[in-house]
Parts: sequence; C-alpha cells; structure tokens
Amino acid sequence: MGVVRTILLVAFIIVCVLAILLIVIQNDSEGGMGGVFGGGQSAAFGARSASVLTKTTAVLAALFIIIAFSLALLNKAPSSDSDLIQTAAEVEGTVESEASSAGSWLED
Repeated sequence: MGVVRTILLVAFIIVCVLAILLIVIQNDSEGGMGGVFGGGQSAAFGARSASVLTKTTAVLAALFIIIAFSLALLNKAPSSDSDLIQTAAEVEGTVESEASSAGSWLED
C-alpha cells in the first residue's frame, strides 16, 4: 500500500500544479492573467483554445477530486470496533489509575 500512496501523492501534486497553470492562463471577460501569455484580447493557443483549455480544466478537476478521495480512503485509520473498545478500556484504566494515585486536590 505504501507504493500506491506514493504514486497517488505524486499524481495529486502534478494534477494540482497543472490545474493551477491552466486556470492562470485562461482568459476571462476582464483580460486577467491570460493576457500575459497571449497578449491583449487574442487567445493564448489559437481560436479554439478556450474549449480545449476548458475541457482540460474539467478533466483535471475530476482527477483532483478522485485522487483526493482515494488518498483520504487509503490514509484513514482502521476503525475496527474491537480496537475501539480495547483502546477505550486502556484509556479508562489509565485515567482511573492516575486518579487513584494522585488523590483529590480537595484532600490537600
């Protein structure tokens, strides 16, 4: 599972960087950062670039969500009921032993 997590994490970082770059170079109605690369009102990569950039951004957004949920599922802690009950008993025993050994602040 360690290799899968590493591959997904690297893919997640690549998708994030590509999505940021694509969003930055897209033109909006006010000119935005897209004008830096394309200059003025012209499209950065030709006349049909808006549809290509929009579709690529949508694909990257879908990949971002899928990889983020995959990483969350792989990195979650196991939630076994027996482990939870055992941990609760250990914590309760620790708290009780500390309380009995420390005494009460009222006794002082």
